[in-house]
Amino acid sequence: MKKQLQRAVWISLFAALAGAAIAQRQRARSAGYHTAREAESDSVGTPNWKVEEGFQKDVFTFVRIKYSSRGGYGRWGGWERWAIDFPDSDLNLSYRLQQLTSLKVDPDTRVIEITDKELFDYPWIYIVEPGGLQFTDEEVPILRQYLLNGGFLMVDDFWGEAEWTNFYQEIKRVFPEREPTELSLDHPIYHCVFDIKSKGQVPNIGLGVQSQYNGGRTWERWDAKEVHHRAIFDDKGRIMVIACHNTDNGDGWEREGESDYYFHNFSEKIAYPLGINIIFYAMTH
Repeated sequence: MKKQLQRAVWISLFAALAGAAIAQRQRARSAGYHTAREAESDSVGTPNWKVEEGFQKDVFTFVRIKYSSRGGYGRWGGWERWAIDFPDSDLNLSYRLQQLTSLKVDPDTRVIEITDKELFDYPWIYIVEPGGLQFTDEEVPILRQYLLNGGFLMVDDFWGEAEWTNFYQEIKRVFPEREPTELSLDHPIYHCVFDIKSKGQVPNIGLGVQSQYNGGRTWERWDAKEVHHRAIFDDKGRIMVIACHNTDNGDGWEREGESDYYFHNFSEKIAYPLGINIIFYAMTH
């Protein structure tokens, strides 16, 4: 894993586009994107690739869910909360997934709402920053049907007990009869591609770089020191939802080209192996 990613990160397109990051972060973002490819990079650029002829409809697609937030929890740095780490995280993870597994991967990704009819065309969806998430009454039964029919939801990048409580309350509206369960490290999801032996914490890039000098602190708040991977299962034991709490895998995917230290310690060792394992597991179970 390490040698493959080291070679790829220096050979890929990221280095050539490094100068664009600072100015792009300052711009207000539109909420009208249908794919990540339509948006400008919020980091140091993203790779591009083509799917082999004949496989365009036989690909895995990273699908980001656009959702509503509670009052006062709407925007961050020009992005709506649902779009944090967009578009780089979506495209970088998609590229690494195609590079390091046998999966064919859509080079554009998608942004949809739960109420969009095309939701059921995609078996895997992603929600980021659910600390202020609020499902509409219309969305709740649709999401329930999607997940019970074989869909998979990954939730990522929320910290502390208050944000967990908000997500818990919202997902209980979808599954009032089911409880999230902490996954043990012997679960196959940790061993299907990469052998993951601990639940590593991925901080945002600022805190990650500072962790070299502050004694190794990687948590964003005092009540967020321990990483949790909690899952909701269907009646046959299939994971429908995995919630990655007190960690920011999306920043690990998005910011891989900005800091050599951050890349080697968080993107390479934690965020990519976990993201790839989760997707590969979801697509094969």
